[in-house]
Amino acid sequence: MLNHQWQLAARPKGHIQVSDFNWTTQELPSLEEGQVLIRNIYLSLDPANRGWIAEGGSYMAPVELGTVMPGICIGVVEDSRNEKFPQGTLVQAMIGWQEYMISDGRGLTAVPRIPGVPLEAFFTVLGHIGLTAYFGLLEIGQPKPGETICVSGAAGAVGSLVGQIGKLKGCRVVGIAGSDEKCQWLTETLGFDAAVNYKTENVRSALKAACPKGIDVIFENVGGAILDAELSLINQNARIALCGLISQYNAKELVPGPYMFGNILVKRARVEGFIVSDFIPRAMEAIPELAQWFLAGKLHYKVDIVEGLDQAPVAINKLFDGSNEGKLIVRISPEPAA
Repeated sequence: MLNHQWQLAARPKGHIQVSDFNWTTQELPSLEEGQVLIRNIYLSLDPANRGWIAEGGSYMAPVELGTVMPGICIGVVEDSRNEKFPQGTLVQAMIGWQEYMISDGRGLTAVPRIPGVPLEAFFTVLGHIGLTAYFGLLEIGQPKPGETICVSGAAGAVGSLVGQIGKLKGCRVVGIAGSDEKCQWLTETLGFDAAVNYKTENVRSALKAACPKGIDVIFENVGGAILDAELSLINQNARIALCGLISQYNAKELVPGPYMFGNILVKRARVEGFIVSDFIPRAMEAIPELAQWFLAGKLHYKVDIVEGLDQAPVAINKLFDGSNEGKLIVRISPEPAA
């Protein structure tokens, strides 16, 4: 059996290029005792992928050149010599940008089949995206009923869930997104109180109008000028949950700012960065509540599915030019029959 995979060939300069990877074909060995063969179904493309392959790395060591590009995936066990994961088991793991993986079972999480819950939900509300939104907002942002939450990258996979959770907790929620269509989706479908189009509006002026009582919680996914506009409106004892800085991941030089950093001192605000892996051991504190909200129709999401593993190096840049519509996923192979 042959396995096609993308291996990292070079450190990207600016946006990711197809030439930064090598498309390789390898023959898979026979299974040994305790191993399973996983067929990759879905690959999650996330902004963090860019940091993983940067020269200096991010919160983990940079991916080594000549190795498979990592990525969170959902797959199905096609063959098994491991009693914990029999044939047909759906699993989530760091399978990476490849069609198949042989695993000894470590790092695999079984994905349950739940009636009415599509498989991609385990990449969104019931997966690492949902945990990011849940713990980032509730643990770090600590919103209180009646407070104002501002979410940058609000139409993205994480930001859209953050805003909905904020509304469930009784807050006023204002989102920042990059098109009128996205802003309309935030307010008309997801229940945001207001949305700002950063491409066509003066963000600071629009936020000031949308947040007449100031901002108590910032859930930051973007950074740069967007963060500066938000910081100019924070209230005393505001909390800033720093989830991402996507505006500068492809920068070729150091990005200055934030220029409004002094407001953190004046307003006695608290800034805390976090990575979702920090909260994985506590996942079952969040999953039951997220599932309850989702099954009750109180949480909605969008997925942007790209067909074919061969498209991964091109598709990932949709995250950085804003052309993705919701959670960006690559479909590598068909889902198994239920």
